[in-house]
Amino acid sequence: MESNGNLQVLKALDGAKTQWYHFTAIIIAGMGFFTDAYDLFCISLVTKMLGRIYYHKPGSPNPGSLPPNVSAAVNGVALVGTLTGQLFFGWLGDKLGRKKVYGITLMLMCICSIASGLSFGSSPKSVMTTLCFFRFWLGFGIGGDYPLSATIMSEYSNKKTRGAFIAAVFAMQGFGILGGGVFAIVVSSLFDARYKAPTYELDPIGSTVPEADYVWRVILMVGAVPAILTYYWRMKMPETARYTALVARNANQASMDMAKVMQMEIKDDQQKLDRVVSKSGHSFGLFSKDFLKRHGLHLLGTTSTWFLLDIAYYSQNLFQKDIFSAIGWIPAAKKMNAIHEVYRIARAQTLIALCSTVPGYWFTVFLIDKIGRFKIQLIGFSMMTIFMFSLAIPYDHWTHPQNNIGFVVIYSLTFFFANFGPNATTFVVPAEIFPARLRSTCHGISAASGKLGAIVGAFGFLYLAQNKDPAKADAGYPAGIGVKNSLLVLGVINLLGTLCTFLVPESNGMSLEEISGENDEETVTPV
Repeated sequence: MESNGNLQVLKALDGAKTQWYHFTAIIIAGMGFFTDAYDLFCISLVTKMLGRIYYHKPGSPNPGSLPPNVSAAVNGVALVGTLTGQLFFGWLGDKLGRKKVYGITLMLMCICSIASGLSFGSSPKSVMTTLCFFRFWLGFGIGGDYPLSATIMSEYSNKKTRGAFIAAVFAMQGFGILGGGVFAIVVSSLFDARYKAPTYELDPIGSTVPEADYVWRVILMVGAVPAILTYYWRMKMPETARYTALVARNANQASMDMAKVMQMEIKDDQQKLDRVVSKSGHSFGLFSKDFLKRHGLHLLGTTSTWFLLDIAYYSQNLFQKDIFSAIGWIPAAKKMNAIHEVYRIARAQTLIALCSTVPGYWFTVFLIDKIGRFKIQLIGFSMMTIFMFSLAIPYDHWTHPQNNIGFVVIYSLTFFFANFGPNATTFVVPAEIFPARLRSTCHGISAASGKLGAIVGAFGFLYLAQNKDPAKADAGYPAGIGVKNSLLVLGVINLLGTLCTFLVPESNGMSLEEISGENDEETVTPV
């Protein structure tokens, strides 16, 4: 029997040399991820400022902070939106096609980034409610970008460098985190220069200047810019050949689309495709008996590892500022005005991104097709486990001022091995191992599992990391288990991620049809 893998258009894609259209696809899809990361993580730069602006009590010696339930909502609502967007747009990408819904997600991100910065209301509660509303829909658009970008890039790539191309799209997330930090530094520096005093002893009246309300709004709104810049090019991308041929069953159109993109002649395959369709047994649906037999363990592997990874990763990203404050690397809020606090938080997060997050992504890009997805994920989870325990067990040692640089170095290494490890591979693998007609859906399910972990991390760490401090109890914070025990919990989670990695198949060096079993109806995906 002839197989889908023998279609000329798919053979041309699998064997293609690296060409300009590959880099174009990486840039177009990657700028979406730049925007995703900027929008998701920039909120951590301004949450303390929001507390000072809207929740400072007149006459109180404390600068003000968000109540724990408000902080959890502001940090976590975009993640809830992302989870729902991943499931919805992942399913829609398989039903309507990758391209048809690709522009919708980008426009949603643009509109809601701007709207988040324009959040309005006559009271702190109404402003926070409006902000949460727009950040939910911002997350909804971001969620759609995950399965669509990953699937489009995997289906455009050749099999030799497919892992590097998909990882390069995801690596733009690192630049988004870095870009958010740098922009926050620039904006806060411009405003802070007017109010910077020789010392930062708190002035309850003047510590939060009126201009602070502009700073957080500008930081949130700028997230729309990179998305707007790539919208036109995203709309010009043709539908992927694999969707057109294998799902829409139109080999003629697939060949014409890719002939233009690859600038080469591709033989018409429609008759061959029709013969394959008439014989093929590949019609099983999601969660059918055949699906569970072939891909059940693989879906369990991709969902469990992404879930566990994101608990740790998002906890660390969203609450860096709390950890750095706890060890004394960022001064107490009483010693600086609101704008300077944003500057110090952004500087710390930018340094982490520059020295560990971004390099980690690009190590994966350069090595994923050489040493494989499985080894990188196993190494990453293992090293994250080791470093997290190294921080947690001697935690009292790290809290001394003379040791906090050592803490920051080891903490940075956990980010490096997250990105040269499971944070990249959990994005790559689900875009490769499932059949074309279910690829976007399964990637969306895997990614949504990750965001469920991120929600657990965002809400859980907020409460767990609170120290038993009477001052915080007065502000409505619960007495949590503290930063030390939170780091121990994250170490255990990383260890579980290491074990679950053994459920995930290696997909290096094979075509998408070979991996998914679409080449032969009797083939089972290799483990």
